[in-house]
Amino acid sequence: MEFFDKLGKKASEAYKITADKTGKLAKETKMKFKIGELRTQIADIYEEIGKKVYEKHIREEEISIKEDLEEECTKIDVLSDEIDSLLKQCLALKDKKQCQKCYKEIEKDDKFCPNCGAKQTDKPAKEVEVLEKLKNIEVEEEKEPEKQIVMEELEDDIKEKEQQQNQESDENQNNEEKTNLEKTVEVESNINLEDEESDSEQDN
Repeated sequence: MEFFDKLGKKASEAYKITADKTGKLAKETKMKFKIGELRTQIADIYEEIGKKVYEKHIREEEISIKEDLEEECTKIDVLSDEIDSLLKQCLALKDKKQCQKCYKEIEKDDKFCPNCGAKQTDKPAKEVEVLEKLKNIEVEEEKEPEKQIVMEELEDDIKEKEQQQNQESDENQNNEEKTNLEKTVEVESNINLEDEESDSEQDN
C-alpha cells in the first residue's frame, strides 16, 4: 500500500511540474505573439513618419519633430515600452532578466552581468516618463479617447509594478527578520549549551 501511495504522489508531482511548464510556455507564446503585433504597429507609424517627412520635402517645407511628429514619436514610445514590459515578463517566466548594458539574458538575482560585468541597478520606471510626456501632448479631438485609454493602461501598469515592488520588499524584509531570528535562537542555544557544560564540569 505504501508503495502505491508513493507512486501516486510522484505521479501527481510530475503532473504539476508538466502543467506548470505547459502553462508558462503558453503564456510566453501569447506574449511573443502580442510583441509581434506591437512591432507591426510601430512599423506602420514609421511609415506615417516617412510619409510626412517626404510630403514636407516635396513642398520644400521644414519639418519640426516637436510640432509635426510628436504624436507619432509618443505612440512609438508607448508601444516600445509595452514591448519592453512583455519581454521582461517572458524573462521572468524563466527566472531571468536582461542586462541593462549589453542586454544579454542573465539570472534574475545577478547583481553584476557575467557577460560584460556591468552592475545591475534599479532604474526609474519608463512608464512614468512616457505617461508624463503623453499628458503634455495635445491631440486632435477625435483621438482624445484613444489617448485616454493609453494613459489609463500606463497608470495600471505603474500601479501593478509598484505593488510587485512593495510585495518583494515585504518578502525580503520578512526573510531578513526570519534569518536574524534564527541566528538569535542559534546564539542563545549555544550559550545555554555552554552554560550546561560549565555546570556539568563544576559538578564533576
